[in-house]
Amino acid sequence: MVQKYQSPLRVYKHPFELVMAAYERRFPTCPLIPMFVGSDIISEVHGDDGATRVIERRCKLDVDAPRLLKRIAGVDLLYFIQKNSLDLRERMLRIEVHNETFSNRVIVHELCSYSVHPENEDWTCFEQSASLDIKSFFGFESMAEKIAVKQYASSIKKGKEIIEYHLKELHREGVTHIPRWAPPAACATEASTLTKLKQPVVTLSCADGQSTKHMGTLCVLVCPADKLEADYIRHYLGDLTPLQESCLIQLRLWLQETHKGKIPKDEHILRFLRARDFNVDKARDFLCQSLTWRKQHQVDYLLETWAPPQVLLEYYSGGWHHDDRDGRPLYILRLGQMDTKGLVRAVGQESLLRHVLSINEEGLRRCGENTKLFRRPVSCWTCLVDLEGLSMRHLWRPAVRALLRIIEVVEANYPETLGRLLIVRAPRVFPVLWTFISPFIDENTRKKFLIYAGNDYRGPGGLVDYIDCEVIPDFLGGDCVCQVPEGGLVPKNLYKTLEDIGIEDIRLWPETIYQSVSIAKGAPHEVLVEVIDASSVITWDFDVCKGDVIFSIFHSKCVPQPLRKDLQGANSVQLIDRSWQLGKDYIAVESPLTCKEGESVQGSHVTRWAGFYLLQWKLQSAPPCAASYRPRMDEVLASLQVLPPRCRIMYYTELLASHDFRGSMTSLESSHSGFSMLSATTTSSEQSCCSSTVSR
Repeated sequence: MVQKYQSPLRVYKHPFELVMAAYERRFPTCPLIPMFVGSDIISEVHGDDGATRVIERRCKLDVDAPRLLKRIAGVDLLYFIQKNSLDLRERMLRIEVHNETFSNRVIVHELCSYSVHPENEDWTCFEQSASLDIKSFFGFESMAEKIAVKQYASSIKKGKEIIEYHLKELHREGVTHIPRWAPPAACATEASTLTKLKQPVVTLSCADGQSTKHMGTLCVLVCPADKLEADYIRHYLGDLTPLQESCLIQLRLWLQETHKGKIPKDEHILRFLRARDFNVDKARDFLCQSLTWRKQHQVDYLLETWAPPQVLLEYYSGGWHHDDRDGRPLYILRLGQMDTKGLVRAVGQESLLRHVLSINEEGLRRCGENTKLFRRPVSCWTCLVDLEGLSMRHLWRPAVRALLRIIEVVEANYPETLGRLLIVRAPRVFPVLWTFISPFIDENTRKKFLIYAGNDYRGPGGLVDYIDCEVIPDFLGGDCVCQVPEGGLVPKNLYKTLEDIGIEDIRLWPETIYQSVSIAKGAPHEVLVEVIDASSVITWDFDVCKGDVIFSIFHSKCVPQPLRKDLQGANSVQLIDRSWQLGKDYIAVESPLTCKEGESVQGSHVTRWAGFYLLQWKLQSAPPCAASYRPRMDEVLASLQVLPPRCRIMYYTELLASHDFRGSMTSLESSHSGFSMLSATTTSSEQSCCSSTVSR
């Protein structure tokens, strides 16, 4: 497996020329990097005008590895080739590194770059990426990979410290400014300086008349504005290891490529990474499932659209109450005083679920506010649960089932949002309830539970360790008046009938604007759009949830009729009669678009004629295997299964008059899709009116 690393954007608040002078002090050896034994210049090429220089070095590293492993490998030092390309005209330095030792067994490639900050020409940016592919290593591939990753992570942390150290060293020597390169014809007075730039060693003028040696450097690409800076990560996301920063950047780049226009906020991406121990592939799948859920059920608009029933406002004994000692929003839930059976009978499980989701959405909003208020990362909240009054009536089966459903939805879509759960005044019946719910709670979440029985919460190690005394609620012996409703029994005259609340069916937002459909082989799904006025705009937004599909758009002057149910597959709808001929009875108005599983596709088409337009999704068949290919046993067994291959999509379409269309469907400004609260615009759309944006 190839290990990849991508650094955040690191910024030095010093001019490029000064940073280059500090960088060159790392050669030929650097005592601050113990494993960097030394380096020799292999070749050096200068441009005619002195603006460019390419230096190739052979570097020796003494990697901290077990002696036995070194003896088995037969080497003490590892050799790497480093190529530095410096362009003083563009003020860029590019560094390319690859391994010379064990190059037939291990492939190491590193790319670094220094460049001028796009917003401040007196600052310098640094970026770094690397890949490691161990094909074989004497049977110690796993050990070698761990050693390499550990050593590389250590060198990354020291990299910026070393540059800062040499910058301070230059300042102590009186070097506070180095003039920029200028062409010979532009300034005759600088001819001598330019002549020196052509030499392997450059003497730089210092403020006190002394001189210091400076040798060539490298080149970098100008960094786009949407790249993450290391200082931003530290201030707004917290202290991450270099490898954790790399995972965040990799997943963020993938989202930028696949979800054009808007992606989740960085702190939300980070939550999913933490929930999967920074495994990028697992976190990506986890996050995409949640984004699809939010999109389908329009959760982003919940705070704007959800108005809790009066019963919940009066009898749901939970609410926000100041912050804890760490600046996290504090939510108080008096579960023991809550009539769970009465609430389920009065509003139903779906309304109860919506209310809990609105609480989580409000929690995300408060975390963002506290991050700005306290100027430090606040990504989760604390929940204080009072169980006084908990009894067997809380174990009513439909209420427990509703609780488990809520836990399941929250765990799947709000990971790492609970920083700490303080449970106080737990009665004897609590272990019974805990037995029911604990299997449904993630192990990492369970570690955040602190349970206090009786009055244990009042002493040392109790609430005062986590909550300031002045905000401890009055019902727990504190002095702060708590505005959380006291709960109590819900009057039975407020109960609804079982038919009204659909107590056996917990469906979230059945009125969603998106539709789901399964498509079988040979039975495409087709949507009819009747256009009265030419130049209208057909827009679409769909996600490929399973399998691969081919998306096409056709035009017909005839009125299509649905085929018989027995000719259709899954729950798809077919409108194009099998007797119709393409080019005669109907024509294609867009080239077919192949969409892979997991892609999110948005697009639009400006109609040229009135009539009937058909949007078609059909299953993409697997390509035929080569003659020499021999299928595995599991593939043979899979081919014998009775169920035909299927794919599943979730889609939304809309027909707009030309004067109502407000740009490309990348942003979907004309419909109700998007990530609103959880996302921030990363790219602006510049597509034409007839376009499709595909996300992988």
